[in-house]
Formats: sequence, structure tokens, C-alpha cells
Amino acid sequence: MTLTPRRRLVLASASPARLNLLKQAGLDPHVIVSGVDEDALSAPTPAELALVLAEAKADAVATREEAAGSLLIGCDSVLELDGRALGKPADAEEATARWKEMRGRAGVLQTGHCVIDTVTGRRASATASTTVRFGEPSDDEVAAYVASGEPLHVAGAFTLDGRSAPFVDGIDGDPGNVIGLSLPLLRRLLAELGIEITDLWV
Repeated sequence: MTLTPRRRLVLASASPARLNLLKQAGLDPHVIVSGVDEDALSAPTPAELALVLAEAKADAVATREEAAGSLLIGCDSVLELDGRALGKPADAEEATARWKEMRGRAGVLQTGHCVIDTVTGRRASATASTTVRFGEPSDDEVAAYVASGEPLHVAGAFTLDGRSAPFVDGIDGDPGNVIGLSLPLLRRLLAELGIEITDLWV
């Protein structure tokens, strides 16, 4: 019996959280950062914006020689609050204002996913949505969190796998999606392309 060589997997994202999620699931992607200007892109809704950003990242990397022959994953996340798409805050002042607005409320973390088979050119994409219920950290707790620098590097100014975890009361949906990538959705998108995720395990 001839064994089929495992396909090379590429993650078009600089997010260490996404990389860690994939590694915990038995995958070992090579990271190629897209360099896409996220601020230059727009869409009618936050969910559509997350998908546009994910597809732009995947498309930007798919044309590079170093990605040839790979299965390529592009992802991007935004927090939807009051119909607005909130990405990474620009500075500490914005992060502080964001947290004071979010506390005691719920938002929806939208993560766009795009998978491209660079061999066939086929692609599959979709957005995963998870409701996040924020706690009510005090002004001092918010200030301490912002001073840590973490919220400046994550969509919505928070993450489930870092210092802000104690300030999230709960979620409704896939926790991985909030961290940056929905593994169940990734499995379904790969299946659309005729690929079983278990065939990519290392």
C-alpha cells in the first residue's frame, strides 16, 4: 500500500493564539504573515468584514512561491458590538474606553475563515460567531489590564486565553472561535475541499 504524503499546511496569520490552537489539535502549520492592511478593507456587516479580511489574508499569501502546494488557512476576527466591528484598539486610551463600554454587556466575536488548496485553486470560506458575555471589571482592573499591553494586540481588546479571561463571565458557542480560530468550522471547510482533518495530523 502506498501512503499519501501529508499536505503542507500554511497559516496566513501572525496570531500565536491561532498557531497554538492548531498545534493543540495535532496540526503543525508553517506561518506566513500576509501583511494585509486591515484598515483599508470594509464590508456592510461585522460578520462580512471578518470574512473579507480572512479571504484577503489567504489570497495575499496564496500567490507567494513559499506557499505553493500547500493548504492555506486565513483567519481574522472582529468583535461585533451594537452593530459595529471592533478590531484591535489603536492605543491604550481606546482600549480603556472599549472596556468601559463592553463591561456588563454581551458582544459577538466574528471570525472569518478561508481555506485555499493552492494545488487545485479550490477554496471554502465561512464566518463563525460566538456570543461573549463580559463581566464588570472595576476601573482599576481595567487600567491594570490595559497597562499589561495585551488588549492592544487582540481583536475586541480581550482574549479568552490571557489576562482578560477573569473578566469574561461566559460565552455561547465555540471558545476556540473567540481565541481566533474555530476548529469545528475548519474541519467542515476542509471537508468541502475533500480533505479530512485527521489526514493532516502530525
